Amino acid sequence: MNLRHAVLPLLIAAALPAAADARGLEARDLATLDRVSSPTLSPDGRRLVFAKRKVDFAANKSATGLYVEDLFARDAAPPQPLTPAGWSVNSPAFSPDGRTVYFLSAKSGSQQLYSIPATGGTPKQLTAFAADVGGYQLSPDGKRVAFNAEAFADCAADLSCSKKRMDERGASKATGVVFDRMFIRHWDAWNDGRLNRLFVATLPSANKQGVVKPVASAILVGADIVGDVPSRPFGDSGEYTWAPDGETLVVGARQADAKEPWSTNFDLYRVRADGSGAAQNLTAANPAWDAGPVFSQDGKTLYYRAMKRPGFEADRFGLMALDLASGQRREIAPKWDRSAEGILLSKDGKTIYTTAQELGQLPLFGIGVDDGSVTRLIGDGSVSSVTRAGPTLAFTRNSLKSGDQIFVGGIDGAPERAITPSAGEMLKDVSFGEYEQFSFKGWNGDTVYGYVVKPWNYQEGQKYPVAFLIHGGPQGSFGDGWSYRWNPQTYAGQGYAVVMIDFHGSTGYGQAFTDAISQHWGDRPLEDLQKGWAAAQKKYSFLNGDKACALGASYGGFMVNWIAGNWNQPWKCLVNHDGVFDQRMMGYATEELWFTEWEQGGTPYAVPKNYERFNPVNYVDKWRVPMLVVHGQQDFRIPVEQGIAAFTALQRQGIESKFLYFPDENHWVLKPQNSVLWHDTVNGWLKQHIGQ
Repeated sequence: MNLRHAVLPLLIAAALPAAADARGLEARDLATLDRVSSPTLSPDGRRLVFAKRKVDFAANKSATGLYVEDLFARDAAPPQPLTPAGWSVNSPAFSPDGRTVYFLSAKSGSQQLYSIPATGGTPKQLTAFAADVGGYQLSPDGKRVAFNAEAFADCAADLSCSKKRMDERGASKATGVVFDRMFIRHWDAWNDGRLNRLFVATLPSANKQGVVKPVASAILVGADIVGDVPSRPFGDSGEYTWAPDGETLVVGARQADAKEPWSTNFDLYRVRADGSGAAQNLTAANPAWDAGPVFSQDGKTLYYRAMKRPGFEADRFGLMALDLASGQRREIAPKWDRSAEGILLSKDGKTIYTTAQELGQLPLFGIGVDDGSVTRLIGDGSVSSVTRAGPTLAFTRNSLKSGDQIFVGGIDGAPERAITPSAGEMLKDVSFGEYEQFSFKGWNGDTVYGYVVKPWNYQEGQKYPVAFLIHGGPQGSFGDGWSYRWNPQTYAGQGYAVVMIDFHGSTGYGQAFTDAISQHWGDRPLEDLQKGWAAAQKKYSFLNGDKACALGASYGGFMVNWIAGNWNQPWKCLVNHDGVFDQRMMGYATEELWFTEWEQGGTPYAVPKNYERFNPVNYVDKWRVPMLVVHGQQDFRIPVEQGIAAFTALQRQGIESKFLYFPDENHWVLKPQNSVLWHDTVNGWLKQHIGQ
């Protein structure tokens, strides 16, 4: 008897239970997965510190701790916890000598700056300001810290003044608030009058007994810059930086005046670290967005990113070099038709490392400072949080099969090495849907790209219902990346195939492609979606076009409302999350007016026809497909009344519909249990209408 043949059936039989236990990705997996971020290297490149978020699903909250890995150790031991259990921390940074790690924590009841030895130990609280520390940057010598905190413009030099005023408001029995200009609210928060201001403080040192007395006073710098530093709602401490000599800082800001809600004019200002003198506007000549300042090692050149068109938030960010002595500036790679997402200088200063979207991915590029040459260094998936120190490059990367993993290496001949596990390694019983990019001829004969994701349990020869996902932005992309809100693997995990189209307006295909959607929300992208849907069905025989639902959020939600009246034939159901229902009211009710005014070509009263041209409210009489509407009360980008109005239009006509309302969520659904409820409701809607 052939022993090999005798053993083979046993091996197959042993494998069957594991195959039977396999499953697809579920919403609870997505909500509870550990998430890593903020890779930070010691100056010699030996130690890597990063943040890891863990979710307590029962408590509906999460906590983040810091972990450390010795990259030069021979035993390749797994990363070890650095901060104490039970603390929630963020924003790690090494001291210049690499012996200390700084971080922020609200352990004391207010978010303040702490330090801990890089080898582990007991954290020490370094600051006790009368305001939360929102972000920080250590001075080059490590003796001072620049930090941002919320303060009123007229008492910002004394943080306790701002706290006292907020306490008095809280104690008042009158709750009314008077506004005399916009923003009255932004993203998900009402304007209470405070700005993010920039301060500098000297860091305390330990006495002979090792005791540190936290510092409570600081100097306001750039006092004449009346604007948020960093910007709201998504700005961070990367919007300001120290000069190498520690005498000055450069900060990015937009003036908080009556024009702010329709302005994208961020400028870079040079301010003295001691708070003296007036701020020097380094980019006054550019009325568009200037961002991300980074000094050369000798302090003579300032690198930054700049847009060219005022009022357009999705313009291309070019890489700029400013000679600070002469004031001469130049664009480094003007022929590179991609939008740079950051600046990291090589040790010799000859290369800028930056990520940029390209054809459905987010690779890392090396840009020659002198000649503007472009080299793709690390591709596949979506790269971010790139940092380099000594001989080490560290970065995060995700894909359609995994959330962020932290890697080191990848350039200069160093092999990539994963420091943290992939989603598949954390979820060993989960099978992910295989995916493939495809292309077709869309509007104007242009090549348009999309992705198809197979169901997790795909079998050759079978047909599967389809979730047709439409991305938001509209200047965005559903590419080879991971999302904790709109993740195609959660649909593949339910047994659906997924189709996603990067229609005209998407990013990563050249600026002209991105520009094509402005004032054309309802025609060019719709043509791409229609042609992409047809091309996908022709190419992939496993797609069941008779059982398909279209889903989208933000601009994708607008498109769902639009196709409900203009292309409803293929769909058995629709899902509209935070979508625009009435363009005219959107133009008046949203907070960032530059967005609607650029996209529609002016204000609603100046060009009313533009707002009506692609307005879903005008086609409600043609709606017929069952629709699930989702909206959050705290969404001030697309106010909740837009979702309520869409639901009213459906109910009034007797069209099958549901309204999922979140009183405590903004434009996104972020709380773990709310996220699961969102997915359960959406998946239940799909199951009701297309099976599985």
